[in-house]
Amino acid sequence: MRMILAGVMWAFAAAAAAAGEMPWDLNALSKTPAVYDASGFSEPGVKAVFYEGQPYQGKPTRVFAWYGLPELPAGQKAPGMVLVHGGGGTAFAEWVRLWTSRGYAAIAMDTCGCVPKGKYGAWERHENGGPAGWGAFDKVDDPVKDQWTCHAVSDVILAHSLLRSFPEVDAERTGLTGISWGGYLTCITSGVDSRFKCAVPVYGCGFLRDNSAWLGDFEKMGEEKAAKWAGMWDPSVYLPGAAMPMLWITGTNDFAYPMDSLQKSYRLPKGPRQLSLIVRMPHGHGGAGENPEEIHVFCNSILKSGAPMAKITEQSRTGVEVSVKYQSVQPVVKAEIAYTLDAGKRQDRKWETVAASVDDAAKTASGSVPENTTVWYINLYDDRGVVVSAQHEVIRE
Repeated sequence: MRMILAGVMWAFAAAAAAAGEMPWDLNALSKTPAVYDASGFSEPGVKAVFYEGQPYQGKPTRVFAWYGLPELPAGQKAPGMVLVHGGGGTAFAEWVRLWTSRGYAAIAMDTCGCVPKGKYGAWERHENGGPAGWGAFDKVDDPVKDQWTCHAVSDVILAHSLLRSFPEVDAERTGLTGISWGGYLTCITSGVDSRFKCAVPVYGCGFLRDNSAWLGDFEKMGEEKAAKWAGMWDPSVYLPGAAMPMLWITGTNDFAYPMDSLQKSYRLPKGPRQLSLIVRMPHGHGGAGENPEEIHVFCNSILKSGAPMAKITEQSRTGVEVSVKYQSVQPVVKAEIAYTLDAGKRQDRKWETVAASVDDAAKTASGSVPENTTVWYINLYDDRGVVVSAQHEVIRE
């Protein structure tokens, strides 16, 4: 049934594209792209490849990627993960190795016309690369199919099509995750490529004009161009089309994608939702954005029949008394109330935590917030240390 639904959703998205409602030709992007030699690039445990991207300014493009396959028993196929880097990043071999070590096939592509030579934020451009990132607010009047977001989403979908084509990969068990600008692209792609069975945006979300690190860019653009950019490229346009399970993971003080915009974003998709809102989670690649065990557990629960994360089914507040009800296969061993007494700029607020009482038999957690709390939510920790969060509630600004 799930396979039939995914096929229907993909056909619907393809029809929308054909009608001019999306800038992507999904029928073309669903085909395995041509692959080219990437000699000169070498990393342990992974392989380098160029694949054919979408034309840019009338010329063909090639996209660099690392991919890796886990060791598998004869006759078995691996689930797959598509990994989308953030601002300043490129295709990261170590990220691919992280997922192959978990038993997944994985692919990480560069979305900005570069190759992994140079240093963070200054990677070497490829002669056949597409447009440079990120956001490309100053290119809003360029032809739509020459703009960065259009190319970057195409790069992700084509990487997915390539990964699905490998005989070692189970094409019906693939997931998507991206960090920062990669989380932004994950949000858009989740509403466009329904072949994915799960998606995990890390930090990234929509409603960039409402509250994000790029408010100054929108102000410089002026109202007309800012509205044009948002109408084409804000993830809020595409998230209502996402039907796969999604995990949203971020920090309370994220400088780029604040909690209010994140909440409006995660309420848009039609599929099941999980939230991990970590107090003062740092923003970045490496351990910060790639390694949270929540991502691993969430993807395993869908792509490998692993034990799912806890699910908060109800939350409530009466005065200063707060509580949640939940469902969980794994024992919930700890709960905390995260709260702030501050108002003003969200990334500058001081967040504190206080222990909450857990009754795992009754599947409830409860406690009290200080009298002057402005925003609160509850975190549950299962016996694997995995964090599941309630939605935050604003009591007063």
